[in-house]
Amino acid sequence: MSKYIHKSHNVSVLMYHYVCPAKYRKAIYSEGVTKTLVEVCKEISERFEIYFLEIGTDKDHVHFLIQSVPMNSPTSIIKKVKSITAREIFAKHPEVKKQLWGGEIWTDGYFVNTVSRYGSEAVIKNYLQNQEKEEEYKLLHKNYEPEQITLF
Repeated sequence: MSKYIHKSHNVSVLMYHYVCPAKYRKAIYSEGVTKTLVEVCKEISERFEIYFLEIGTDKDHVHFLIQSVPMNSPTSIIKKVKSITAREIFAKHPEVKKQLWGGEIWTDGYFVNTVSRYGSEAVIKNYLQNQEKEEEYKLLHKNYEPEQITLF
């Protein structure tokens, strides 16, 4: 679970939900690869102020629920995670490197969402755990407008 991180001049509880697809959308997440991924993420937590609240895989992509401090931008967080995990997975699982033609493990892009008003920690965790289950949802009408700020 997330916690308040106390620093000398701030207290924070910043969480991000990242989705990182594998290069070419290859299904590379075997039991051994996922075990290595989790081990490397634990090492990242010890070295940097990046805390993995939850990690989940789905065939060709990985979901990370990460908590960090304000000094780490969302971009710097995912750059560290992707580069370190790729290096270690390639080193420990050469079959993955062969499967990806010796290139990169991650696509250049990623999805990031702050866990906030539109996605609480519980909602994101529930999504991560139940993402394979399809729900039929039919939106018939939606009526909302952003609040207009008035000057006077």
